[in-house]
Amino acid sequence: MVLAFIVTSSFAIPGTQVDLKKEVKKKRINTFNRELTLIEDGSRTGVHLNKAEGEGIAWLKGVEFANGIIEFDVRGENVQGHSFVGIAFHGKDNYTFDAIYLRPFRFLDVDPESRSHSLQYVSFPTYTWRELRGKFPGKYEASINPSPEPDSWVKVKIVVKDKLVSTYINGNDQPSLVVEKVTDVKSGTLGFYVADTSGGDFANLTITKTE
Repeated sequence: MVLAFIVTSSFAIPGTQVDLKKEVKKKRINTFNRELTLIEDGSRTGVHLNKAEGEGIAWLKGVEFANGIIEFDVRGENVQGHSFVGIAFHGKDNYTFDAIYLRPFRFLDVDPESRSHSLQYVSFPTYTWRELRGKFPGKYEASINPSPEPDSWVKVKIVVKDKLVSTYINGNDQPSLVVEKVTDVKSGTLGFYVADTSGGDFANLTITKTE
């Protein structure tokens, strides 16, 4: 059975996207180490997280996510070493969570190894990208084929089923990255994520719970 993941009245209609404009105006998004602003870009109404040092997150109030599907649009930028954008889930606090994020500046790298760092799974605080890449090279990150444009909006779908996390990009029916979670945490909060020195834009968030 599949149903829209609704925890509070914030998400009023099953099967629809989260109304980010409404969530912001009603102060139902908690930010950590970032400032959040509303943005309008064509048909998209979303949020922007500014650039700053350290990790930054915009947590959605009232959401407890376990298994299911997270879909959203995200836009970083083609700035070497300064654009890391994605989603945090199974969060316990501002320092303990899993995340899937993009490195847009790696999308079009000619070098295959560098390009293979386009998409990343991490689990803070212990399993940073450095820790995972050092101990398990190539296991928790991947290239994206076909590669998006680095400055473009990218559609991301993340399917969480117990310990398995599969990430699909731009409607591709094959996942770009499939990993097993490195911790036994089964549920937690959810929010938009940017890593050290980076900001980003987010829109069209849909959360679906699967049984």
